[in-house]
Amino acid sequence: MNRIQINTLKASALALVVLISGGCKKIMEETPRSSYTPVFFQTQTGVQGGITSLYAHLRYIFGNAYFYNTGETGTDEVTWGQSADGNFKVMDVSGQGALDANSSRADVLWNNSFYDINTVNGIVENAVKVGTIPASLVAEAKFFRGFDYFMLVQTFGGVPLDLGAGELKFNTSQIRTSTRNTVPEVYTKAVFPDLLQAVNDLPTTARLTGTVTKNTARLFLAKAYLTYAWWLQNPNNIPTYPATDRKDPAGHDAAYYFQQAYTVATTAIASPAPYGLQPTFYDVHVGSNDRNSEVVLYADHTQQNEQYNDASLTYGGGGGADNFAGWMLTWNYTVIKSAKVPDWSSTVNSVQREADQHLGRPWVRMAPTIDAIEKTFADKTNDSRYDGTFTTVYRGNWNKAGVTQTTLYNANSLPVVQGDAIVSFLNDEPGTGIVYPSGTGQSGCGAGVLPGRADFVISPEGISRVVYPSLWKLGEYRTDNAGGLGQPNAASTRPFNIAYFSEFFFIAAEAAVKGATPTAVSGPYANDGTARGLINVIRARAGKWRFDNNGNTTKVQDNSVAMTAATPATIDINYILAERSREYYGDGFRWWDLVRTQKWAELSSSYRICGITYGDHTPVTYTRNIQPYLYLRPIPQGQIDALQNTAEEKKAYQNPGY
Repeated sequence: MNRIQINTLKASALALVVLISGGCKKIMEETPRSSYTPVFFQTQTGVQGGITSLYAHLRYIFGNAYFYNTGETGTDEVTWGQSADGNFKVMDVSGQGALDANSSRADVLWNNSFYDINTVNGIVENAVKVGTIPASLVAEAKFFRGFDYFMLVQTFGGVPLDLGAGELKFNTSQIRTSTRNTVPEVYTKAVFPDLLQAVNDLPTTARLTGTVTKNTARLFLAKAYLTYAWWLQNPNNIPTYPATDRKDPAGHDAAYYFQQAYTVATTAIASPAPYGLQPTFYDVHVGSNDRNSEVVLYADHTQQNEQYNDASLTYGGGGGADNFAGWMLTWNYTVIKSAKVPDWSSTVNSVQREADQHLGRPWVRMAPTIDAIEKTFADKTNDSRYDGTFTTVYRGNWNKAGVTQTTLYNANSLPVVQGDAIVSFLNDEPGTGIVYPSGTGQSGCGAGVLPGRADFVISPEGISRVVYPSLWKLGEYRTDNAGGLGQPNAASTRPFNIAYFSEFFFIAAEAAVKGATPTAVSGPYANDGTARGLINVIRARAGKWRFDNNGNTTKVQDNSVAMTAATPATIDINYILAERSREYYGDGFRWWDLVRTQKWAELSSSYRICGITYGDHTPVTYTRNIQPYLYLRPIPQGQIDALQNTAEEKKAYQNPGY
């Protein structure tokens, strides 16, 4: 594994992105370039290329399955799956290996962020010298520096602001010594100033498709205020590192920053342009509606061109810029069988691997917990989000693999045709007991039967590490399948969503619960500004259906009144976290949510799931040993080994406990 030494960084990127206009739609065109030199930055083309390369760097973090796993595995949402290796098992902190400086996959963030930060440093220093670079373009660069430092400080604690040439200075030196700044220094010297400048200088409307705006910067500024406020308050006495008093250099307390988070978030809600909530939750995530107005930031990909996609369009190896996070929560549905004849003397794999959002490439590295399915998504009738998050019905597509037989036989030897349900995960435990086989059974995956049903079934209590509802949200979507199976072994060519407009409502609600003074919110999402009022905007939308995703049929239904009526009169942090899980399950947010609120141990110390073999439908309770030191990820060992600091300095550089 390649490691990055932060003090030897020069401005570099894997692609130079040149701004062009194509017809009436402005896009980004990327031309390969291995690195930038100081001289290159002293030109308008160089500065612009550096700015737009900041967008390309997102692909190397977001959509990377190993980094994605650090935000999900080990939480109340996700545990390790049957095919998991150490990359995933250690993140579960459930006795499946030690999470340490060599095994933590948070190294993906560390090893990619400082390149980007140093690129920004070069842009900021040289933009003034060039003299023709608009402040709004420099603000885009500063947004990314604030964004990167915010991601780093949440994950590792204090990190270096000096890469070798001074704090926030462009570094070209070969010195390999380093000192970590404290958490307050990172926030007050880098995160807040950069994001505030971005809010001030960025345009309201995106310069190009997918570029950042004022409200993009507001979203991360509000997140940063909220996270820093929790850090100052430290309700559960979680240690920080480097050791420092939890005091703000400007003298503000946690209440001040909770109020700042609330104010920034509600300002954006009142003036949302160019963003807004999609009419239904399904619309947020269906592949045909990618890059919609609810997505505030994404790591982009394309099926049109391998060069611009920065990854193969036919086969993904699971590295580099591959967007392969969606493979992890996909079980191996290709083992599913149906019969060619009623007596089952001849069978066929009736659900083939396909580049389809419900299917895709199965890696079985991660699995949802039973409690997430049963408790987080308890309401699967009014609330559309379970249906818009998971694939729960696997339908026959055997004719796309060249099997010409039009009718096959399935559960209870009943006939099925192309497109019928072959295996279904039930929403609830059935009144009549499912008859499960002792092993793989006729279905090939250990699914059971219910009287009169042609589909094999598994109930929530029967979900295991090997067979479970897959994550539909991140599923593959391509338009070049030509009626066949397409390219299911390629990494996803969809954008990987990093942030949503809906988060403003959760940020403001969380800040209100923590004491921010609520004020009525005007505009298209008018509400009373209380935590309940803000959350109910999201819950009302969750109750609106236009399509039954797993039923594969139009469903126009409005359950918003029932959804908002069911919201508790008094909202607490645990309820907000549960609601965030319903909204953002599988988006890679969960670990940071639980660490910010210091609820990780409380909500994730145990979970239930069945075993690793087909036919195992007996839930087992597992425990996690979530110690306070684990609330910070370790600095990658490769980074520490590369430093030319003294042995004592290297030891002190690492977070305690590792």
